[in-house]
Amino acid sequence: MKRTSGQEGKGGTGEAALSRRERQIMDIVYARGHATGREIWEGLSDAPTYATVRTILRVLLEKKHLTYRKEGRSYIYRPVRKRGEAAHSAMNRLLQTFYDGSVEQAVSSMLGMKDKNLDLAELEKIEQLIKQAKENIKSS
Repeated sequence: MKRTSGQEGKGGTGEAALSRRERQIMDIVYARGHATGREIWEGLSDAPTYATVRTILRVLLEKKHLTYRKEGRSYIYRPVRKRGEAAHSAMNRLLQTFYDGSVEQAVSSMLGMKDKNLDLAELEKIEQLIKQAKENIKSS
């Protein structure tokens, strides 16, 4: 396996906004861990042309969301940042954009979502997380 991207191993900011298609592609790459352009194209619902997917991949490389390595004739794409890091960054943007930075408002909104039926086990887990957060505050 030959490394060919100058982006390999460098952390991108991940702050550049993603279009709907870019998010779909990133979801596929995150789910698989890595993927070829063809695998990504085949994984897209209502997929554009393969050439369009390659163009979007190039944009994601430029935005430093993806990196790649060349393996034979294929390019293997993978995310620059771990999924958890990207999720944390996205959650911060969501909090700032829609909830003025208020975790309380965001949690209240999520708990009030009618289409996300929480079961008792999930609510108990949330209770445990809140209890742990309180203990962390008290001990700091």
